[in-house]
Amino acid sequence: MALTRYRTFFMLVALTIASPLFSQNNTKPLVFGNSEVFHSDILKEDRNINIYLPEEFNPTDATKYPVIYILDGGVEEDFFHIAGIVRYNTQPWVERFPRSIVVGIENTNRRRDFTYAVPNLNFLEKEGFKKESFPQYGGSEKYISFLKNELQPYIEKKYKANNNRTIIGESLAGLMSTEILLKEPEMFNQYIIISPSMWWGGEKLLKEADSFLKSRLKTTKNIYIGAPNKEEDVRMYNEAEALYKILKSNKNIKVSFDYMPDELHSTAIHQGVYNGFKKLYPKSAYSK
Repeated sequence: MALTRYRTFFMLVALTIASPLFSQNNTKPLVFGNSEVFHSDILKEDRNINIYLPEEFNPTDATKYPVIYILDGGVEEDFFHIAGIVRYNTQPWVERFPRSIVVGIENTNRRRDFTYAVPNLNFLEKEGFKKESFPQYGGSEKYISFLKNELQPYIEKKYKANNNRTIIGESLAGLMSTEILLKEPEMFNQYIIISPSMWWGGEKLLKEADSFLKSRLKTTKNIYIGAPNKEEDVRMYNEAEALYKILKSNKNIKVSFDYMPDELHSTAIHQGVYNGFKKLYPKSAYSK
């Protein structure tokens, strides 16, 4: 009996040791995209750029693709789950919109990059922040220039992108997306803006929104604005709704407002992006 137990134990140990070896022979890496380091002369730093390419992407053919830019686009941020939504929506049995390139820009200091310059930080305490929590801020002008003059031309040249561009931003990245819409609207065709931090600067951007649009917007834009449960932060909800009303009044803007009572600020982006694509592209393969 003791010998039998010993042999059984030995076999279990041998199988445990051998199992990884067998599995190694039957596995291969699951490649979902590319990651590359992009040096920005404007930002004076390197940026990690994560890129998802359509399955049939071929650098030697003439096909060009739309591009979807994710501002919080790091591997530990929103790149994977948003690129997954894009992959799903562009499969032939869904075909909600054309197969697209997804570009995720990893952050180094989002509070610095996604906020516009302000004379002081006196408004922060009213918003529940300490001034020390924003040791650097006001860098949005440089960041927008980086997107417009460095990253977009690079992506369009290297990856054969066309001029159909979408930007996705939530919270401070939603503020940045809104600032681009108001100040440099022709950079993108579609805007998915979720729970934007319009409180920055005492709502200065919100107050100037209408005048910016009247002077700078020349072509039609499609915009989705999503807001999570208002009970969590009623002011952010009210600001998102106020932005929607301003955009709705402009004849060159097609905008939808999506209230998501089952989502919080921390969970809204995934559902919001999914809903946003449905609003921007309401017809799928089945409904065409």
